[in-house]
Amino acid sequence: MTALSAEARRAELATSLAEVTGRIARACAAADRDPGSVALVAITKTYPASDVALLASLGVTDVGENKDQEAAAKAAAVDAPLRWHFVGQLQRNKAKSVVTYADVVESVDSVRLATALGAAAARLRERPLDVLIQVSLDGDPARGGAVDASSPDPERDLARIADAIASADGLRLGGVMAVAPRDWEPLRAFDELAGIAARLRAVHPGATVISAGMSGDLEQAVTRGATHVRIGSSLLGMRNTLR
Repeated sequence: MTALSAEARRAELATSLAEVTGRIARACAAADRDPGSVALVAITKTYPASDVALLASLGVTDVGENKDQEAAAKAAAVDAPLRWHFVGQLQRNKAKSVVTYADVVESVDSVRLATALGAAAARLRERPLDVLIQVSLDGDPARGGAVDASSPDPERDLARIADAIASADGLRLGGVMAVAPRDWEPLRAFDELAGIAARLRAVHPGATVISAGMSGDLEQAVTRGATHVRIGSSLLGMRNTLR
C-alpha cells in the first residue's frame, strides 16, 4: 500500500467501524443493555495484514481468522496488542500451531479437539487458552458443532466437551459460539443458543461468553444476550482480498 492508499483505506475503515459500533450501541439500547457488554470481533479472514494493523490503530482490540496458515502469518506480521480469535473449523494436527498465537479458539466441537488443544496449550503456553464450544443449533453434521442433546456421537456431546475443556490444564472454558442456520429466523437461533448457554453456565459458572451474530443479524444476537459479535463484511467491505 502507498501512503495515500493506506490513508484512504484507514478513513474507509474508520467510517465502517463507526457504523458498526453505532449499530451495536443502538441494539444494546433497545435491549436495555450496556454497550460495553458487547465486544466486537473483527473478522479479517482473507483481508491483508495491513487492514488488521489499520483496525488496531482505530481501536479494534479483537480480530478473528479461520485458517491457521493465514492467521499465523498475520499474527506475526502485525505488531499491535490484539486479541486473536480462531473461528474456523480446526483439525487436531493444527493445534500446536494455533495455540502459539491465538488467544481464543471459538470453534471447539469435539472431545478429541479439546484434548489436543489442551495438551498443546499446556506445553506451549504460559497462560490457559480461552476456548468456546461451537454449538450446532440444527444438528447438521456437515456444518460441525457440538450437540446439546443425547447425541449418537459422544465426541460431539456438548456436556462431554465442556467437561473435557474444564478438566484440561491448558484450557479455560469461556462459553459458546454459534452461527444461525440459514433456514432459521435469527431470533429463533439465538433464543436456542441463549438457552444452551444458560444450561452450560449452571454447570460451569465461568462460561459466560456467547459469541453470536454477524453482519446481517448482530441486532437479533444482541437482543438475545450475545457478548461478542463477529463482524466481517460490514466492517471491511467487499473489496479485493487475499484470495
